[in-house]
Amino acid sequence: MIQILCKNTKKIVNFEFGTSLLDIYNKIDVNLPYPPLCAYVNNRVEGLDFRVYKNKQVEFLDYTRYNGMKVYVRSLFMVLMKAVDDIFEDEDGRLDFEATVSNGYFFKLDIGREVTLEDVDRLKLRMREIIADDLPFIHEQLFTEDAIRMFRERNMESKVLLMESRGQIYTEYYKLGDTIDLYYGPMVPTTGYLKLFDLVKYYDGIFLRVPEEHQPERLCDMVRQDKMLANFKDTHKLLRVTRLSTVGELNRAIDKGEAGTLIKVAEALQEKKIARIADEIVNRGNVKIVLIAGPSSSGKTTFSKRLSVQLAALGYWPFAISLDDYFVDRDRTPKDEKGEYDYESIYALDLPFFNQQLKQILAGEDVQLPSYNFVTGEREFKGKHVQLTDHMILILEGIHGLNPLLTSEIPDEQKYKVFVSALTGIKLDKQHFISTTDNRLVRRIVRDFRYRGVSAVDTIKRWPSVRLGEEKWILPFSELADVMFNSALLFELAVFKNYALSILENVREDVPQYAEAHHLKHFLRSFRPLPEHDLPPTSLLREFLGGSTFNY
Repeated sequence: MIQILCKNTKKIVNFEFGTSLLDIYNKIDVNLPYPPLCAYVNNRVEGLDFRVYKNKQVEFLDYTRYNGMKVYVRSLFMVLMKAVDDIFEDEDGRLDFEATVSNGYFFKLDIGREVTLEDVDRLKLRMREIIADDLPFIHEQLFTEDAIRMFRERNMESKVLLMESRGQIYTEYYKLGDTIDLYYGPMVPTTGYLKLFDLVKYYDGIFLRVPEEHQPERLCDMVRQDKMLANFKDTHKLLRVTRLSTVGELNRAIDKGEAGTLIKVAEALQEKKIARIADEIVNRGNVKIVLIAGPSSSGKTTFSKRLSVQLAALGYWPFAISLDDYFVDRDRTPKDEKGEYDYESIYALDLPFFNQQLKQILAGEDVQLPSYNFVTGEREFKGKHVQLTDHMILILEGIHGLNPLLTSEIPDEQKYKVFVSALTGIKLDKQHFISTTDNRLVRRIVRDFRYRGVSAVDTIKRWPSVRLGEEKWILPFSELADVMFNSALLFELAVFKNYALSILENVREDVPQYAEAHHLKHFLRSFRPLPEHDLPPTSLLREFLGGSTFNY
């Protein structure tokens, strides 16, 4: 017999050796709002088919938990893959993930012709049939050389490349009927668990809609994010041209000794984009304020410094103003639902005073700028002045930069708005993406540990609240930007790999943050390590790794 400590019930129950998680759940009175989709087993995410052979701590997760919804979405992906295999077999249909956008997932479908509404309806009907048949997701393991042979026979080369570069003796994969896919995390037990989804035609591809994480009985609302989608598509187009769209292709390039050239080209392309943004700002003729916003660890600070250099090269004098200096006094700071000061809220800023000063600056007045004392929680004036000249441009970088409330009294023609985010383009394989959120979290873990003395546990612990703030105050305004700048570099996770893995190894198994740490380690190990010595001192990655020529 083995002992299971169920965190949901806070009880210890005995079970037979080798009992599955699903059988354990069915024999324990667990009060979940919805059926379980997976479980934490000693703080690692496992599928309900996982069998327990030793004493374990188990916590069952449903749709309302982040990792539960990830299992749901991953399983839906495989149902979509099977539907494509079943319907377009004769046309050699190929499904290619493009973007996480508009509260769902956008795919390209290569069937040798334009995808029609009828094609999408057929796919959706087939997905519903697969779900109604309640087919099992079968988790299997093979010698990697045998797995490579099997996937190559099906022309799944992006997965073959990844297996060849991983260096593992065994490879785990899933089967759904005749469809196979690599294993990047657990699936639900059977397709019957996937009650809610939708598939619609979206631009030149197909769009998979999924349930809301906290209201799983309804689908996420589709939000138009045309600029975001265009940015993703441009990134993928470039990666396909360079044949570096997947981790396997990147690993192959590193093995061939092409890393130095790869870094130089990627950095040069990023600098060209910044230069073009500077050109556009100057060519407009009447821009006086550049507003830069983006989520945490997107590289806003380095972007603003590099943009300032490009503006200076065009004969303009950029002047940075910190929004942090316009906080209201602490006794007027709004509080969140936990009763703590909410510095993420736009109402933590003194908006009337900020707009008053901006109008004075734009009118050419000599203005004394404030400084916020974070110790006393009060505004101070220390003699810092600014007076706008003809060739001077204000640079405002902060999370609220694109929120219309921030600069409500400033004419739009005097503003240029930039949204910066790490829109990760490189994928594990053609059908499986690397989350932009994971990319930014890796950046933040490395920076917090190396330069702020913050452990990976504390960074991961704070991350959900950071994301909530982004979803409330930043992402809703992203489409208001004049331009979106993708700060992700295709090789960056290969550079971050060794730093991040060593930091994440210190996350103990007995803390809840171990699940996220384990997930990050799992996908980082797919990358060949890449040393940082070829990174230029102005690289955006230096903001997180150190060694930059900019002062932060």
